[in-house]
Amino acid sequence: MKPILVIGSDHAGYRMKQFIIKNLKEKGYLVEDKGPFNEDSVDAGIYAVAVGEDVAAHPAEKKGILICGTGIGMSMMANKVKGIRASLVSDLFSAEMTRAHNDANVLCMGARVVAEPIAWEFTRVWLTTKHLGGKYSVRVQHMMDYETKREEK
Repeated sequence: MKPILVIGSDHAGYRMKQFIIKNLKEKGYLVEDKGPFNEDSVDAGIYAVAVGEDVAAHPAEKKGILICGTGIGMSMMANKVKGIRASLVSDLFSAEMTRAHNDANVLCMGARVVAEPIAWEFTRVWLTTKHLGGKYSVRVQHMMDYETKREEK
């Protein structure tokens, strides 16, 4: 079963977001666009939180994609949302490993860092890579346990 993909960007990532959405829909994915809906200047954090909260509320059904100029701000903000494991990628190996080893539920990319066709390849690899489980599940659980431990303090 394909996940529903929740996607957001800032103004710098708007065009790449549209390109990724087009490709996702052509591959039969359901896409929920959290904005923005034009290239006017916006705060990336608003969209990182919107995507992150939606993915965290529906962990079995949804995954997220975030795009800003570098991907750095989006990944930092998305990781503030409980339950999110957002990874910034800028190469194919990282796109694969962030799913295989870390079960990332949000992919972050930089529109000023990689070209659209390369970003699509990162997305494709990320979506088709399965989490390996086993010792990697233990590592992911450690991340999630630490997140809960921090909240309890």
